[in-house]
Amino acid sequence: MKAAIFKEPHAPLSVEDVPPPTIQPDEVLVKVAACGVCHTDLHYIDHGVPTFKPPPIILGHECSGVIAEVGAEVEQWRPGDRVLLPAVLSCGSCRMCRLGRENICERMAMFGNHRDGAYAEYVAAPAKDIFRLPENVPLAESSIIADALSTPYHAVKNRARVQPGDRVVVFGCGGVGINVVQMAVAAGAQVVAVDVKDEKLELARQLGAWATINPQTVDVKKEVRRLFDGGADIAIEAIGHPATIEQAFDCARTGGRLCVVGYTDQMAGLNAARLMFREMEIVGSLGCRPVDYPAIIQLVAQGRIRVEPVVTHRFPLAEINQALDVLRRGDGLRSIITFQ
Repeated sequence: MKAAIFKEPHAPLSVEDVPPPTIQPDEVLVKVAACGVCHTDLHYIDHGVPTFKPPPIILGHECSGVIAEVGAEVEQWRPGDRVLLPAVLSCGSCRMCRLGRENICERMAMFGNHRDGAYAEYVAAPAKDIFRLPENVPLAESSIIADALSTPYHAVKNRARVQPGDRVVVFGCGGVGINVVQMAVAAGAQVVAVDVKDEKLELARQLGAWATINPQTVDVKKEVRRLFDGGADIAIEAIGHPATIEQAFDCARTGGRLCVVGYTDQMAGLNAARLMFREMEIVGSLGCRPVDYPAIIQLVAQGRIRVEPVVTHRFPLAEINQALDVLRRGDGLRSIITFQ
């Protein structure tokens, strides 16, 4: 099969012929329909963040496809079933899993990190971890449910705890942030979206944002406080930059909540006096619990969350490095590698 191989940092992925995976008795072999291109991949390629499985390794963790083969112990799946693979596999037995917080499993395994991922024609996955995709959802575009939709769902529902009527400001309308907007709107919130690119703000409006702010032309803190009469109930940062984390915190009202979804390894400075004296709340959010995936898939099947407008670029596997360049430039929202 063809696969894009990560061999070392600061080098392009190499598209090569490799043997297809050999599945274990409790696994399935999935013929990949599409795999989303995520910033996480750039951490390995551009910044030298080590993968748990040393290179060479196949990257890619946002996968949808069709089952090609089932292991001898698999009973609930058949060849031809349309499936979604979660980005992260949980062990089910550690303390965090037993507490219902499988997304921070102590022994989590990620496709394209701990094991070979889905920038390939075929990928092996444990049968217990995959999810069925209804016929009325687009197979290739649904690959982004695995991370670009599931991460915002967990952030909005479980960590930011958005309720109908909440006033929410979302910082960043990229591949994750735009879906934070969608999820917050679906939860019944009044949403203000913040981004420096007007085309992303326009899509945010199309997906339900009540108002938008471009920080290059407007003072964000003043505008949020004007729009929300004092500040947002909840601020969600989906960029991963100290300055925007600090700005999001400043936009939350007294007693408000900041939810940080964007990743950065840098320090952010927050006013501890305000945190204490105004009873502010700060939470982080990582990935998504397996139990939440069926609800997310149902939201897409019902048309309450849209995947097609979010997928702005499609590339064949042979052009994987061009897709990564699009991601580096910040063009569009989500790119997918397609095998159809």
